[in-house]
This record gives sequence, structure tokens and C-alpha cells, in this order.
Amino acid sequence: MPPPTPSSARPGVLVTRAIFPEVAQRLSEHFDVESNDEDADWSRDELLHRLQGKVGALTFGLERIDAELLAQAPYLRICANMTVGYNNFDLAAMSAAGVLGTNAPDVLTETTADFGFALLLATARRVTESEHFLRAGRWQRWRYDMFAGAEVHGSTLGIIGMGRIGQAIARRAAHGFGMQVIYHNRSRLDAALEAECRARYVGKEELLRMADHVLLVLPYTKESHHTIGAAELALMKPTATLINIARGGIVDDVALADALRAGRITAAGLDVFEGEPKVHPDLLACSNVVLTPHIASATTATRRAMAMLAVDNLIGYLVHGKAVTPLNAVGDHG
Repeated sequence: MPPPTPSSARPGVLVTRAIFPEVAQRLSEHFDVESNDEDADWSRDELLHRLQGKVGALTFGLERIDAELLAQAPYLRICANMTVGYNNFDLAAMSAAGVLGTNAPDVLTETTADFGFALLLATARRVTESEHFLRAGRWQRWRYDMFAGAEVHGSTLGIIGMGRIGQAIARRAAHGFGMQVIYHNRSRLDAALEAECRARYVGKEELLRMADHVLLVLPYTKESHHTIGAAELALMKPTATLINIARGGIVDDVALADALRAGRITAAGLDVFEGEPKVHPDLLACSNVVLTPHIASATTATRRAMAMLAVDNLIGYLVHGKAVTPLNAVGDHG
């Protein structure tokens, strides 16, 4: 059985980062809310201190929720990520402690797919590289091969990770750009979904050898760590691009920087990094890589919807007994 709730008039909820005012307001209709309005980077000890007496937390995919933390937050019943990713949660430890974890899928699918395709286009067509050239005052004359990039329309796109976002990207590629779409996934899509996406299932090595552009959209797990490393990069065409909008750790950033410097692949576009917000200096030194600070879901409407889904999960579980998007099974929390 979970521990009893603290003896306050209303249950307490912690919001660990700055958030839209209307989100905090909606939470305050049901809970005593402690917010991080200054968006301070709390240490783990500070986070633990502020979790004392709280039954819920609105988290942002950065705070490690594990057995050590849970043992020191005995009233906690739910942690609601406003992100779709949840590799900050130790779900086994949370289940053992009777703490529910939730995430925010679906509401960001189309927005993230838009950005994935934008990053693909920027990488293939050398958009940021040419902008830096122009801003530096180096554009003096036209030349036939100046910033000549790779074709996108009619080329072959290989998607690794064919969940909701991967499927949305496949539809954009096949229907909008006439691309040949191949994919690799833990499980194959059913025939109807493959037809809708105009996508063909292949093995991972075949995908890497065939694709003109490889786009990563798979979740981070122990098994997917360094899905793309030196061996995989060696299989790719020297004219290929690699796009990662999944999670840092899916790609071995050091091996990628080495491949970019050596010309083993032509370019990369990265929205996520190992150890972010730090970025490996070897990647920063490469001109043939487009770098963005984990913003694939960053439109105002989508970020608000993600936050509101986290609120729905907190209210649903703590007030009504049922979360909207639970990640793990826990016993009766009432």
C-alpha cells in the first residue's frame, strides 16, 4: 500500500521547471502548487527537498526518478513528464514504490514530424552552412557547385523507429516529396499502415546501405544505445545524410564527428546529443552538421498541449483515479 497523503488541506504538486501561466493556474484549481518560476537548475538535493510532502510532480524529461529518490519522497504518487520521452524514469523502481509515471505522446506527433523534415531539408541542402558563409561576408561570386547539396525529392529515405512520428515523416516523404521510404523497427507495421505510409520494411544493415537519408526516431533504451556507431556509419553511402530527432545516446557522437570529418558520410542534422545541453566539441568543429537545441516539438501550441496533457494526467490520477497516458502499472493509490 502507498503511504498516506500528508495532512494538508489540498495535495501538493511540484512543477520542476518554468511553465505556461495557464498551466500552473489549472493545476492550482486542484492542488497546492509549488512552481519553479525562475526556471532554476535545481540540484538533485534541491529537487529532493522540494518533493517533500508532494504527491505529484510535473517533470520535463530531465529529472532522474529512481529508487534512491523515491525512497526519500514517501508521499509521491505520480510523476507526469510533459515530454513523450521518459528515459529519466526508472519505471521498475517507480512501480515497486507505487509511483505512476506518465508521458505526453500524440500531441506532438505532427509538429515533431514537421521539424524532422525541416532538419532533413536543411542538412541535405546545406542551409546553415551556406548562411554562415554569407554572414561571414565570404559570398563574392557565383560558382556552379557552390553549396551544391543532395537531392531530397525522389531519393530514398530510411527511417529507424516507425512509431507515430516515424509514420508521420514517412507520409510527408512519400506523398509530398515522392521519396522511396524504407524503414526498420522492432516490429513490422501491418499491411494497411505500410500502404498508408508507402513504406517498405527492411533489415537495419540493408537500410543503412540503401538510404540516401537516414532519419532516427526511435526511443532511447539500453538496447538502442549507440544504434548508430562507427560500424553503422561505415555501412552508409558517402553521399548520405544522418538525421537524429530521437534522443541523445542513440548516436555515438564521437564516431559521427569522425565520420563527418573523414567524409564517410556527407552531412548530419542533430536535434539531440549525448550529455545535452553540452555538445561534443568535435561536432561543434564540423561545418557539415546542422545543430539545434532539442526543439523538434517547439511550437507554442504544441508545447502548451504537452504541458496540458501532463496536467490531465496529474488531475486524472490524483483526483479521479485514472491517468490518461500511464507508462507503468501500480496498485490502488487511493
